[in-house]
Amino acid sequence: MEPNPPKGLAILYVGARVPELSETFVYRELLNLRDRGHDVAVASIRKPRAFPRDASLTRLADEALILYSARTWFRLPLALAAYPRLLFRAIGDAASADHAGLPSRLKHVLHAAIGIAAGWRLRRRGIGHVHAHMANVPAMIGLYTARALDARFSFTGHAADLFVQRSALAFKLAQADFVSCISRWHRDFYRETTEIAAAKLPLIRCSVSLPATVADHRRREIVTVARLVAKKGVDLLLEAVAASKAVDWRLRILGDGPERGALETLAADLGIADRVSFEGAQPHSVCLDAISAAGLFVLPCRTTASGDKDGIPVVLMEAMAAARAVIAGKLPAIEELIENDISGVLVPGGDPSALAVAIDALIGDPSRRENLGRAAREKVATEFSDAINVERLEQAMQASAGSDIAAEPAERTATQGDLQNAR
Repeated sequence: MEPNPPKGLAILYVGARVPELSETFVYRELLNLRDRGHDVAVASIRKPRAFPRDASLTRLADEALILYSARTWFRLPLALAAYPRLLFRAIGDAASADHAGLPSRLKHVLHAAIGIAAGWRLRRRGIGHVHAHMANVPAMIGLYTARALDARFSFTGHAADLFVQRSALAFKLAQADFVSCISRWHRDFYRETTEIAAAKLPLIRCSVSLPATVADHRRREIVTVARLVAKKGVDLLLEAVAASKAVDWRLRILGDGPERGALETLAADLGIADRVSFEGAQPHSVCLDAISAAGLFVLPCRTTASGDKDGIPVVLMEAMAAARAVIAGKLPAIEELIENDISGVLVPGGDPSALAVAIDALIGDPSRRENLGRAAREKVATEFSDAINVERLEQAMQASAGSDIAAEPAERTATQGDLQNAR
């Protein structure tokens, strides 16, 4: 007979790596829930990277239950013996779900087994709700973890997990108690994927905190913060800066990724290497400092040949919250954040000439930059702030739970005893 784990008030967050510097929206949402008094546990599929310059992220990484680990594999036979019906159900799910082929169906079963093992490891933790960030592997593992725990399940989809690495999305949409929609465009996309009730698709933005003050001084710097991959369009930014009149402005690029070497070569070939700094991956606080002092923030996102594209990059919200004038690539979800020529400037994706024109127009008009920045901050305050969206998430969880998910005293986090039991 399968064990019947106790219902509890705790929330489990599942992500590919939690925390991850390039996914501030995951760990900040988690920490915001804790700040509001919720008991939130953490499961990271892969071991998080080191955070030598951020003690709070180091603590979170140390706390995370690692799912791709020897401890999971060793406990897998015990978990499958404890929940045999769940495994057989997962095999049936894999056979009928909207997969592209046999390899994806086999991965479904593997990820289901890992989720069942995670549930067994967390059976004494008192989890009442499992929330996954990313609609691909984290959502699949999170779904079966929730089933093993007899808990509710939800997830947030973002970008590549929906457009490039998609697997069984319609199945997961149907199984979720609700799906957090980071934009209205995402909500429409889900409803085009499968028939799903509007009540299960609450609008819950990735959000940012609003700085208490706005820096008066603006350096003659164009700043971008991004993972150096094709969809961010940093190559377009380099070409635009080279073609622009911003000869006495510096370009600061904070972030790392597989395209860094090629981008550094491009900067040299364009003759602008002396006014471009590649600063690599930086702690969140360093990125915020760079943004707050920028004269202009630019992120020329585009859709790649593989179909990958951004949702609504959090760093754009952070720049707008800091009252910076922003230029961004025109993508469907980004249009919900930036109203062209009112709260920022949108340029066609993949067009460095249009981007150069937009840069020239703004660097030559300080009062316009100030007006755009003021409107941008107001846009974030009214729709994309932490206060608004964490409350929306709480309401969605409470609606799915009845009255099960409730705030506990803010001091309540995972104890050493809890973690020992889970591990």
